[in-house]
Amino acid sequence: MMVNDDAALRRILQTCRVIAVVGLSPKPDRPSHGVAKYLLEHGYCIVPVHPLAKEILGQKCYPDLGSIPGKVDLVDVFRKPEDVMPIAQEAIHIGAKCLWLQLGIINTQVADRAAKAGLDVVMDHCIKIEYQRLFGGRMLADVDCG
Repeated sequence: MMVNDDAALRRILQTCRVIAVVGLSPKPDRPSHGVAKYLLEHGYCIVPVHPLAKEILGQKCYPDLGSIPGKVDLVDVFRKPEDVMPIAQEAIHIGAKCLWLQLGIINTQVADRAAKAGLDVVMDHCIKIEYQRLFGGRMLADVDCG
């Protein structure tokens, strides 16, 4: 389902606690790094997905979604729109509940494919901005990421 309303965004942010961040940069000045760091600081389990890094933000890195050993609730994507379809297909394959395409990432074919497979889809929104807007920066809950 395409998500554009606050109630659905709240539900996603309250229930999707394990977030795979595809395209998470090890460079602290990159938006993906800042967003993932913020989410970690607010009780989410972050799983970095980067083909060349071993660890980012103290978290073990994986080359792709299929390599992640545990469950993933939400796949947060920091990649060009034309590179997103294989990521969406992997998100479907691993049983993620939500595909979140960050600000500026618009691909309606990807959104339609993921939504038809039963995933919630958020497109062209920043997860950090939406969290701050909807929850005022307060921590919702701490999750055991072990």
